Amino acid sequence: MRYLLLAIGWLSVALGVLGIFLPLLPTTPFLLLAAACFARSSPRFHHWLVNHPRLGPWITDFLNGEGIPLKGKVYAIGLMWLSIGVSCYLVPLFWARAFMLTSALLVSLYILRQKTLRRPR
Repeated sequence: MRYLLLAIGWLSVALGVLGIFLPLLPTTPFLLLAAACFARSSPRFHHWLVNHPRLGPWITDFLNGEGIPLKGKVYAIGLMWLSIGVSCYLVPLFWARAFMLTSALLVSLYILRQKTLRRPR
């Protein structure tokens, strides 16, 4: 189980870093997943990730209750609804569409209820 969590953690770090540069890929969810996997599999990697000068603030802002950046909220909700819309178009089963739309609605509400991180200028 430890090796599986390490593999998922490093894959999530890689996707999170790509998300910094690619506008269609979210960063924060992948880094949070990596931190959770590392917390359960490797205290050394968890410490490295949380204290990293570039990646750490993405995680600590959320974990400290400071919120999610507005840009992150917009990307997460927008891309989620885009992918759910395409999936609903491709999947003809009513129950699957209902499940996807309900899930997207609940996740959107969760994200919107989180505090919005405001950086001082």
